[in-house]
Amino acid sequence: MAGLAAPFPTGADLLVWWRDEGDDLLALVGPQRYLQRLAELLSRASPRDVEAMGIGCGRRIDRPCRDPRTCGQDPADAPTGATRDRTGPVPSACTGFKDCWSAYGIDVEFTADGRHCAVHFQDPSDRSRTDVQVNGVRVAESLRLDSSGYWVGRRNYVVQAEGPPDHPEQGLTMGNLCCAILSLVVHDAELVTTRILVPEAAETWTDPELRLDRDTLHVYPNGQAREAGRADRVLPVEPSPSY
Repeated sequence: MAGLAAPFPTGADLLVWWRDEGDDLLALVGPQRYLQRLAELLSRASPRDVEAMGIGCGRRIDRPCRDPRTCGQDPADAPTGATRDRTGPVPSACTGFKDCWSAYGIDVEFTADGRHCAVHFQDPSDRSRTDVQVNGVRVAESLRLDSSGYWVGRRNYVVQAEGPPDHPEQGLTMGNLCCAILSLVVHDAELVTTRILVPEAAETWTDPELRLDRDTLHVYPNGQAREAGRADRVLPVEPSPSY
């Protein structure tokens, strides 16, 4: 029978830092260091650690988990080979979490097997910018990135980014990035490499998506093209590193 998980040091530190009773830690270290440390702890946390923070999850982003006893349990089977995202209540908690209340705009996405973690966060002094870390590594720091992303397979994290300003169809539009034409950032968590895919003049990437098909990655300009199977680009998946 699965039992309640024992507390881990990272989870305990994360709770203390996140709750910050009386804003004592924020006053002690300052806003920049507070946010930096929060991102570091989130990058090392487990799904159960993040669930315990009380932010929204994959089932409902607008409220804390309603069944923490179930989500705080160890899984009946090890999730090493898991390929599907989890939505609770379920042992080991959801794989995705979103903070809808604080000024930090936190969005956390785990791979289904829990090996990799992507964290989006915002500096309250500049809410127009979102920073992204994958396993603690900053990704595409020079670009404006979307406030959320998704995993493709077990190793590639994908997030939309501002598109090229000189694209013939570029312009202002509604949305987090306010760009009519977008780029894609793809971070390989195992190789620790980042690819920035920028649309060419003839490619109209209004809502680009990346999908995995066996050993290739397919880039679609929008959801309609994906449903029709019309990819603009097909890229190889780099071999996994040998350990």
